[in-house]
Amino acid sequence: MTSVQKGPDSFTNICSVLQILGAKWSFLVIAQLAEGPKRFKQLHRDVRIVRTQSLTDALRHLESSGIVRREVFPTVPVSVEYSLTEKGRDFLTALHEMEKWAAKWDGKESPSPRSD
Repeated sequence: MTSVQKGPDSFTNICSVLQILGAKWSFLVIAQLAEGPKRFKQLHRDVRIVRTQSLTDALRHLESSGIVRREVFPTVPVSVEYSLTEKGRDFLTALHEMEKWAAKWDGKESPSPRSD
């Protein structure tokens, strides 16, 4: 079992990750793009609960963070396709671990804190 680092650097690293991935819909967008490259409309259909502007904002943020690649094709009209970069694909391991944790604790209550 590995120990958890408790120095100030560990919190700096966590804060950096949260700045990149802490946007409301980032995890959902990454999970959808893990299936492969998608055009905006297809991605929007796949994540129906996300408003168009929110999806646009999430994609721009993830692109500026180096997680998502935006590729423009010179067609009429212009086609745009989104995919995960190497950095984005590398995050999938952590995302799968988070899914396993969520599945393990789904519906399970943690004990109430004791009041002494």
